[in-house]
Amino acid sequence: QVQLVESGGGLVQAGGSLRLSCAASGSIFSINAMGWFRQAPGKEREFVAAITWNGGRTYYADSVKGRFTISRDNAKNTVYLQMNSLKPEDTAVYYCALNKIGGIRINYDYWGRGTQVTVSS
Repeated sequence: QVQLVESGGGLVQAGGSLRLSCAASGSIFSINAMGWFRQAPGKEREFVAAITWNGGRTYYADSVKGRFTISRDNAKNTVYLQMNSLKPEDTAVYYCALNKIGGIRINYDYWGRGTQVTVSS
């Protein structure tokens, strides 16, 4: 099994920054990618960003491109999401996820419990 624990959420004013972290433990082998998703109240969960574990290639949703940066530290089995220029519409629960099968926006089998990000206007 894989355990994912997110941290770093909180309340921030519009235009501010937050850095989310996700530490992976357990059966963390053969990782294809790790990603961040978010779910706002009354909305479906959506893809935010992902990074391939071996090559470090990054992918972003259009809504966060240029503002968010995903990175990883393989030695610490940790992935980060640096969020800058935050907007009220970024308010959501952010989930970390791990993918062993393949694909970037799909096939995530392991999920963290989520961390709340609230951006005030």
